Amino acid sequence: MAVTAAPAFKDHFSGQSQAYRRYRPEYPLELFDWLAAIAPARELAVDVATGSGQAAVALAARFRRVIATDPSTAQLAEAPAHPRVEYRCEAAESISVEPGSLDLLVAAQAAHWFEWPRFVAEALRVLRTGSVLAFWTYGNCHVTPEIDHLVAGFSRDVVGPYWPRERRHVDEGYRELAVPLVPLAVPPFEMRTRWDARAMLGYLDTWSAVRRCRARSGRDPLALLAGPLAAAWGDAARDMRWPLVVRAHRA
Repeated sequence: MAVTAAPAFKDHFSGQSQAYRRYRPEYPLELFDWLAAIAPARELAVDVATGSGQAAVALAARFRRVIATDPSTAQLAEAPAHPRVEYRCEAAESISVEPGSLDLLVAAQAAHWFEWPRFVAEALRVLRTGSVLAFWTYGNCHVTPEIDHLVAGFSRDVVGPYWPRERRHVDEGYRELAVPLVPLAVPPFEMRTRWDARAMLGYLDTWSAVRRCRARSGRDPLALLAGPLAAAWGDAARDMRWPLVVRAHRA
């Protein structure tokens, strides 16, 4: 994997790269099938802010070549090797490909961190006529009303002050991230998995607000939630789902 120097960026996840890979849910394969179907060709896809490469590997099953970029070397170190994926350490706002060369450009749960005008300008540079830009996000998961209430309260009242300001774009469903391209109608997609309470706590520990709260206050905010969550969850694994907000545009 080629790794080159990347510019400074707001790094909320390098310190938890292994946990992020282990405790983040998988995107639905139907999403990648749909993206491949609406792309004008399946030659080259780029996944910016790839993190541990989850979306990149899924794209590689559908595209001949995938370039996956991230400014964090720690995140890229957790990404699995794949013969059709080339990992590059670079920012989403500076993609090292030729102008008009992409069939598909995606950003999975990452667009809210970008310098948006710079990213849009770069997207317009690298996309070719008829190609697709897609980016998606998700908020809190749905388990049961009781568990959902506990997690929502934790997010709002316990770690709420520690969310980076860019998080508001997630809460708003990316509606303010403007793109001067033709919007596409998107079918509904959601992530699904089954976890026990311990895995759920592992997932919550990947939240940037939890890590910032722990670093700045010297206390572990999850200690306040662990007991009530375990009581509400029980011993068995539970079905969980995260509805995705997907924005897609054609160049």
